[in-house]
Amino acid sequence: MFENPFDDAELATRAARLRQRMAERQLDVALISTPENVFYFTGLDHWGYFAPHLLIVPADGEMVLITRAMERVSIEKQVRNAAFRGHADTETAADLGGRILTEIMPSRVGIESWSAGLSHGFAHKLREAVANAELIDITGMADALRLVKSPAEQTLMRRAAKVTDAATAAAIDAIRDGAPEREVAAECVAAMIRAGGDPVGFGPFIRPGSRLGEEHGTTGDGAFKAGEPVFLELSGCVRRYHAPIGRLVHLGGIRDKDAAMAETVKRAFDAVVAALQPGTTAGAVYQAWQDVVDAAGLSHYRRHHCGYLVGIGIPPSWVGGSRVTGLRAGSDLVIEAGMSFHVLSWLMGTGHGDYFMSNPVLLTETGAEILTETPFGPIVK
Repeated sequence: MFENPFDDAELATRAARLRQRMAERQLDVALISTPENVFYFTGLDHWGYFAPHLLIVPADGEMVLITRAMERVSIEKQVRNAAFRGHADTETAADLGGRILTEIMPSRVGIESWSAGLSHGFAHKLREAVANAELIDITGMADALRLVKSPAEQTLMRRAAKVTDAATAAAIDAIRDGAPEREVAAECVAAMIRAGGDPVGFGPFIRPGSRLGEEHGTTGDGAFKAGEPVFLELSGCVRRYHAPIGRLVHLGGIRDKDAAMAETVKRAFDAVVAALQPGTTAGAVYQAWQDVVDAAGLSHYRRHHCGYLVGIGIPPSWVGGSRVTGLRAGSDLVIEAGMSFHVLSWLMGTGHGDYFMSNPVLLTETGAEILTETPFGPIVK
């Protein structure tokens, strides 16, 4: 179904960077269980991640990928840089992983303690296999390597953004007074597929303003109606890379105060894009957004972030795992060229008008690039 999107040199560079981090922490082996990280180091793109995957990375020698034996065909087709060890369904990945670790006999073992792919039982079984070894929490170590996108990854991000634009246009076109929510969602997803998109890790989220606060609520059984805005947040996906976007669609007109707020939202968004410079911090980028909000007389209004890093996403997420790396107040995360973001400018519930928009933004060596071309709005139908 899928080909590995990365060449041998790219994969070798990623493994070498991981092993450098391992050497800094004097690890004999690293156990990678986060699905996004397994994909990053091997290129394995399939829907088998609902079952545990374990990538055993020794300080030297060949990596070993453990998952269900029935995944052999996909792995043999896609994975070129790791030996495959499949387990029958009469045992677990932890059983097989434990036997392999017993053979290696490591002294210091790195484990992603907060991985969504590592259950308590899985971790306990691995702990038993290396009872005499020191277990080191390496949560975030591999994730950090994914923050800066290579040229090949940036190409995939741009392709995903084209799918995003196609899906957004189809959704907006389908929204009308009386349109069933499911019909709009169907048009959106169909457009994703026709535009060359792969199954997404998350969404699309298309819901009426009355359900705005449901955050990650999906399509309902109702119909859209004039006088109520429609919230869109969706992303195209190409080879697991996502480029999310967000818009409000106003049916039957827009209030003057909402139209005025739209201008503030766009100025704040532009401030974030301008602030995204190599060497600055995520906290400084957030402050650039907040400064525009404060200047508009909304100093009482605060957000938990004005965006977050995106790229690889495996269901049920497009944020790269179970944690969100946000553009937050006070964050000391250093911004680097090659990072990609879902930049959100959200001013809802201010008491002075409501508006929202977001776009995928890639920071290149020449500056911040907005990847999508969907008009900023206001979108009134």
